Amino acid sequence: MEKRAHARTTSVSLSIAEKRWPQEESDHESDSSDAESLKSKSGEPTNSTWMSLPHKDQLMILFLSRLVDFLQVASLQAYVFFQLKSLDATLSDSQISNQAGMLQGAFTGAQILTAFLWGKAADASWCGRKRVLLIGLLGTAISCIGYGFATSFGWAVFWRAMGGGINGTVGIIRTMIAEITVERKHQSRAFLILPISFSAANAFGPLMGGLLADPTTTLPGLFGEGAIWGFSWIEKFPYALPSVLNAVTLTLTAVITFLALEETSIKRKGKGDMGLRLAAKIKGLLFQKSVEQDIYVKLQNWDFQEGMGEDKLNDEEPPILSTQNPKETKRTLPFRRVWTRNVIFTLITEAFFDFQLGAFTNLWTLFLSTPRASAEEAAQNSLPWVFTGGLGMPASTVGVATAMLGLLGIILQIFLYPPVHARLGTLRGFRWFMPLFPVAYFLAPYLAVLPSTVAPPEPASGPIVWIYMTIIQFLSVMARTITLPASIILLNNCSPHPSVLGLVHGLGQSVSAGFRTVGPIVGGWWYGQSLEKGMIGASWWAIAFVSALGCAAAMFIYEGSGHEIFLEGEEDERLLEE
Repeated sequence: MEKRAHARTTSVSLSIAEKRWPQEESDHESDSSDAESLKSKSGEPTNSTWMSLPHKDQLMILFLSRLVDFLQVASLQAYVFFQLKSLDATLSDSQISNQAGMLQGAFTGAQILTAFLWGKAADASWCGRKRVLLIGLLGTAISCIGYGFATSFGWAVFWRAMGGGINGTVGIIRTMIAEITVERKHQSRAFLILPISFSAANAFGPLMGGLLADPTTTLPGLFGEGAIWGFSWIEKFPYALPSVLNAVTLTLTAVITFLALEETSIKRKGKGDMGLRLAAKIKGLLFQKSVEQDIYVKLQNWDFQEGMGEDKLNDEEPPILSTQNPKETKRTLPFRRVWTRNVIFTLITEAFFDFQLGAFTNLWTLFLSTPRASAEEAAQNSLPWVFTGGLGMPASTVGVATAMLGLLGIILQIFLYPPVHARLGTLRGFRWFMPLFPVAYFLAPYLAVLPSTVAPPEPASGPIVWIYMTIIQFLSVMARTITLPASIILLNNCSPHPSVLGLVHGLGQSVSAGFRTVGPIVGGWWYGQSLEKGMIGASWWAIAFVSALGCAAAMFIYEGSGHEIFLEGEEDERLLEE
């Protein structure tokens, strides 16, 4: 006992003398943290690749969950303008723009009130991460059905708000990825699955929405009168089919999650998982043998490989995934101590970031759908500041144009992000690429005055229009490719203690939801006012100014360690372990 006490005292003294725990990191330390994390304990560099990611099956389920969750948002972009017009044909284009902002903001607006609560539930022993994710997927599926068959703007807002209120998936998925990929060298690729899912949904969502909205017109051979799927409800509710398909994909993903996703919360460790048990029994029936023991061994090895110790196999209860130290997670950081300077400034930066992303998404689809300026309106233009009109594209073309954002994003995220991140690191890459947003937003409205091959009111077209549109989208997507995964990593690492990781991600989702609500609503209002004033660029330049404020806010944050506050006894335990 005396030898252990002496060793403990000596180790702690030496470690405290030699090791400095970061409170405020300098720019140099922050930028080089990612490079340092690529070195193994022996000092040899180790490169993280897609194949070296741990627990790829679990990450794939989380990727699929985020994909279908955002798919139901992205599919609305192509046809929301036309759906609202069908609900009330007497509304003007500016009124439709305002309604579109409110509708898109209803989903994220409800998340403001509930994301924090879902984060608390995910951290609690009575609920856990997996249950919150399942509730979010199934609840959103129900809301999609209600929205698809809405007969008024009020009911459409209600169902979108209901879906947002029950959806706490974003913060939970981020938290689970962080707990699965403990080693920082894997974080840059693991967290990249979120923006890749975002881009994939941005690519396929608008295409799906554009083609399946009013399908009796766009695909009469399949959904028209007398066709194989020419059901009466499709003709009565022309914009319901995309929502029904979204509900199906969300439900199927919830089933996969229930059967195959392991819980990552340490507080749920040792508690039975009905989904894993059912999956084991199904596999046993299919392969005529019991595979339950294999699943238990797999989970046990998972715990052991993460360095958390080896648990005894229990024939009654399968071990649950744990990537945290049980000694640490039994202590919980008080709520008042969560609000460190870095947490506050990270959330402020996140607020500006999500405001301009939400506003751009709404303005882009509205701008593409808005009718072109007439000859009389064009005669009143006074470049470079006073001009009006959109591109007048139909829903199918808007879907193709919006899908370009997603396709560009996927390509850049797979091929551009890894080398850029390896070169610049998380924080510096975030700061360097943020200025591309205001540049893209400042240039975007000039699409309305580019020469087109056809005269109004026909949709704008021609090589000049599409080349310029591609340039704008390329700037926006390149900025988002680097900054979106970086913002997730910075939020994850600013958590001052592992016990509040779910809470911090819940706070991040609340802030994100709040400003992605304000963004489309304010952006839609700005856009409507700009149309009425005959100065369409004003709304775009206002968003460019907000994104510039986000660039300034990014200078006040640093990349944390995820455990900068130590509760009583924790620092001694950590130093002894090292």
